Amino acid sequence: MSLSIRNQIPGTITSVTAGEAMSTVKVRLQGGQDITAAITTDAVKDLGLAEGTAVKALVKSTEVSLATGPVSGISIRNQIAGTVTDVATGGAMGSVKVSVEGGELTAAITKDAVEALGLSAGTSVVALIKSTEISLATA
Repeated sequence: MSLSIRNQIPGTITSVTAGEAMSTVKVRLQGGQDITAAITTDAVKDLGLAEGTAVKALVKSTEVSLATGPVSGISIRNQIAGTVTDVATGGAMGSVKVSVEGGELTAAITKDAVEALGLSAGTSVVALIKSTEISLATA
């Protein structure tokens, strides 16, 4: 199956914490970063997700925010350091490609944000992704 989701990073599940309706799944990405996905407990069961399962973390580019450094005092658990490799802007929006250990992320952010953050190739950034915005697919 082909998907329009640009951000597809492989990893391995390190833990699953099941709840009544929702579960948190911790994934070690191939580059060594740890991320957390919050998905339904039914999805965990249907996909047979368990420690050691190979998965792909899927994130729409519109759900990736960027900061120019680590952020504290925020509920977003997933902060992935990387380097901007390409920036393309139009009238209102920008597409920013970020190289991270083991893959690449694309963030769709406003042109104003691109300019305010001074983003260009070589800029160090931190990609911020809410755990509820990460989907998992079995590899």
